[in-house]
Amino acid sequence: MSQPDEQAEDGTARIIEDTVLGGLIGYRLKRAYMLIQPRAHAVLAEEGLRVASFSCLSIIIDNPGIVQSELSDALQIERSNLVVVIDELEQRGLISRKRVPTDRRRYALTATLRGRHMRDRLTKKTHLAEEVIFGRLNQEERAQFLHLLERLEGRPAR
Repeated sequence: MSQPDEQAEDGTARIIEDTVLGGLIGYRLKRAYMLIQPRAHAVLAEEGLRVASFSCLSIIIDNPGIVQSELSDALQIERSNLVVVIDELEQRGLISRKRVPTDRRRYALTATLRGRHMRDRLTKKTHLAEEVIFGRLNQEERAQFLHLLERLEGRPAR
């Protein structure tokens, strides 16, 4: 595989070869991520969120009452870093944090209506942003791609 570069010395379009790297799955995943990441960041920045904040909000919405340690494990975020994100989401009125009655050291996290609405808006916008890249795949290819990524993660089949 090769990637187009600016120009060769003679002014023609230069092709940069990546024969070995192009055959590595990790390299291809990184290249795809580098195409998608700036679009996702731009969409989320419109609402003042970062990818980590959006990810936390989404998991909280999908798992009402989740505790911070479970959220940390689910997203593989250091617990100390997660506290900053949770504080931000709570201060913005997107989630609420309530003590777990059986263990007062733990907090159950639940999204507010405002948080659910924001997640829904941003999900639609993110899908549209991803369409620029994933629009190159048909619906069957997208479903297969997601399925393969889930298998790589070791997730159970849906």
